Amino acid sequence: MATVFAPPPVPTVPVLGTASRFPVRRIYCVGRNYEEHAKEMGFAEREAPFFFLKPADALLPVEAGETARLPYPSLTHNLHHEVELVVAIGKGGRDIPAARALEHVYGYAVGLDMTRRDLQAEMKKQGRPWSIAKGFDHSAPIGPITPASEAGAVDQAALWLRVNGQQRQHSHVHKLIWNIAETLQHLSAAWELQPGDLVFTGTPEGVGAVVRGDRIEAGVDGLQPIALQVV
Repeated sequence: MATVFAPPPVPTVPVLGTASRFPVRRIYCVGRNYEEHAKEMGFAEREAPFFFLKPADALLPVEAGETARLPYPSLTHNLHHEVELVVAIGKGGRDIPAARALEHVYGYAVGLDMTRRDLQAEMKKQGRPWSIAKGFDHSAPIGPITPASEAGAVDQAALWLRVNGQQRQHSHVHKLIWNIAETLQHLSAAWELQPGDLVFTGTPEGVGAVVRGDRIEAGVDGLQPIALQVV
């Protein structure tokens, strides 16, 4: 098939311990999925899960043991970090029941949902979409994917984030309002999931701003941690 220009390469994420890479189709994100984070964002009641998307080429893959460079984006003076457990889908499906949802998981990774918080606040005020606040270039740093069979008890793991050695976020995956299986059930009712999809499952409390020169370290117990330098 002829194309008018060469198509861009498919974004990929390293798979821990192998030379293989995970090709990415879509990035789904769950909003306000930890109670304490919902409260710090001004929401006190449990709500049905809701989702937004980032473009696949917003990924910033971080290789094991390396420190990636995270460019500070334009148009913002309030760039926030949000550490998240990321679920990598290996088997597609629609209307997946929660009891079978984990059968569709290829593996897990540590991710960051970087957010232009000032732009998000302005979009909320105007009742407009969040895309400019969530879907910018390099807004989805992600570490190597650990296959599910090697990841241990991810549903009980701690997740954490430090900036310049100081802890900013710390919680546990079991505090998700909608757990991994429930999230995939709700998500697959709205979209047919496919191999290559990534699901950022939400961030706990403690989100905050970073500036150029800051070093970010983030992890989920049992998975490869990531490190980034804001430039």
